[in-house]
Amino acid sequence: MSLQRQRTLGGTVTLEGTGVHSGEAATLTFRPADPDTGIRFRRVDLEGRPEIRADVDNVCATDLGTTLGAGEARILTVEHVMAALGALRIDNVVMELSGPEIPIRDGSFQDYVTAIDEASTVEQDADARVLSVRAAISAGGEGAQSYVAVPGKGLRVSATIDFEHEAIGRQYGSFVADESGFRTELACARTFGFRAEAEELRGRGLALGASLENTIVLDEDGVMNDGLRFPDELLRHKVGDVVGDLALLGARLEAHVVAERPSHAGNVALARALRAHASSRATPVVDAARIMQFLPHRYPMLLVDRIIEYHKAERIVGIKNVTINEPFFQGHYPGHPVMPGVLIIEAMAQVGGLLLMEEVQDPEQKVVYFMTMDGVKWRRPVTPGDTIRFELEILQHRRNTCRMRGKGFVEGHLVAEAEFMAKIMDR
Repeated sequence: MSLQRQRTLGGTVTLEGTGVHSGEAATLTFRPADPDTGIRFRRVDLEGRPEIRADVDNVCATDLGTTLGAGEARILTVEHVMAALGALRIDNVVMELSGPEIPIRDGSFQDYVTAIDEASTVEQDADARVLSVRAAISAGGEGAQSYVAVPGKGLRVSATIDFEHEAIGRQYGSFVADESGFRTELACARTFGFRAEAEELRGRGLALGASLENTIVLDEDGVMNDGLRFPDELLRHKVGDVVGDLALLGARLEAHVVAERPSHAGNVALARALRAHASSRATPVVDAARIMQFLPHRYPMLLVDRIIEYHKAERIVGIKNVTINEPFFQGHYPGHPVMPGVLIIEAMAQVGGLLLMEEVQDPEQKVVYFMTMDGVKWRRPVTPGDTIRFELEILQHRRNTCRMRGKGFVEGHLVAEAEFMAKIMDR
């Protein structure tokens, strides 16, 4: 059992500002949340006030910032506030946002830390989720970019950045990213950009809210702002971004992360590799024997091996181990085995069915029928030796009918996704 306890906020606090990319004004309100709620964003400006879990599997873009998405809703530039929440060990909070992007404030992580301090923190009667790295885990990137996470106490990030600009060059630093270290060494480091790229970025709808008030800007002569807060402020900000993106794991990470030329895309790839490693050794909350008590499927159509995470009426995570002994590989395809896409979706639906069956009395007398499937997409093939991690969440639940969204991942890479409408009926 973890010796660490979950934490939330002691009160409500609001920040206002402008999105660095969208240029749109927004308010961000932090609210306390119950144990096991996790970190959630709520778009209060949209119809239905949709919620998006702060989770690496909801990352939908990493172009000059990390964007989360669920359905049509998007939240841009979440990494700064996530870094503050992660470093200060806030496990449960709901953040209400009145626009498409988190306010950039001064471009650093500091104002989010200050807001958390103003609200205060409260320890909760539940064990915190801790992901401790037990073996070296690596993740690649573009060009010379690379990552490796090795066992460590707490979280330490060692990083190297390398830019041709004379004011930056190649820099290296190693920082302990616990609450104390983050406050003193990383929190006030600001984001940065290059004046020569401004016109091109704005043409792409980016950096519309950037200014010398919230961004370190470099031109051919050096730093345009009135000095730096640290000689290596740009490196420190990159390290803070690593902390923020890794906070999307939804667990307190214990590891030493070594990053060469980190980026948001690379940070997210490492987070997905860490999650895949954790899933492979996770203790099941529902094993195969228990699964067969709820699902009517049997060989060769039972396509769920175990359930490793379950949140009642909300979310479920299931595992399917794909082996060369699967009967469908005899004909799909001889000499080039690929799991049929329809069976990937079937396995995803079975995991979703388990989430629903926990909601009814006498589940042995009920069965889940899927009525519609929308937005079905296959992103990459699944082959023997792969382990598929299926994550499903309920979008809407009315009586015996439910709408849910599912995604399947192999080693952190999205392989399939779909939305389902299902109904619970008598057998």
